Amino acid sequence: MDTFLNAWRPRVLSLVRMVSAFLFMQHGGQKILGFPAPARGEFELFSLIGAAGVLELFGGALLLAGLYTRPVAFVLSGQMAFAYFIAHHPQGFWPLNNGGELAIMFCFVFFYLVFAGGGSWSLDRVQGRR
Repeated sequence: MDTFLNAWRPRVLSLVRMVSAFLFMQHGGQKILGFPAPARGEFELFSLIGAAGVLELFGGALLLAGLYTRPVAFVLSGQMAFAYFIAHHPQGFWPLNNGGELAIMFCFVFFYLVFAGGGSWSLDRVQGRR
């Protein structure tokens, strides 16, 4: 069983990266495009929300493709830590009560990708970057 699981590890890493990136991109799509959910306000590029939307949509797209996975994941992990402490933590200590569980989860999934890379199904792997 260990042999089977170990053989699939890089592929499952790729799946985790792709699903996380797809879910993350939806937040940027909402902010910039008003899709798949209506935007909460007008999009302003030169604002914290605007910068977050660009990072979420375009950084998420790079992660989805597995291109420049490690540096992009590093930036996005930091963005999520920043978002948590700016938007969620002031509303209370416990993430369940302050709505910050998703920001923390994205932060640590992306932080893991900094070290693990994009997996076997990534453009980084195709181009020979590991």
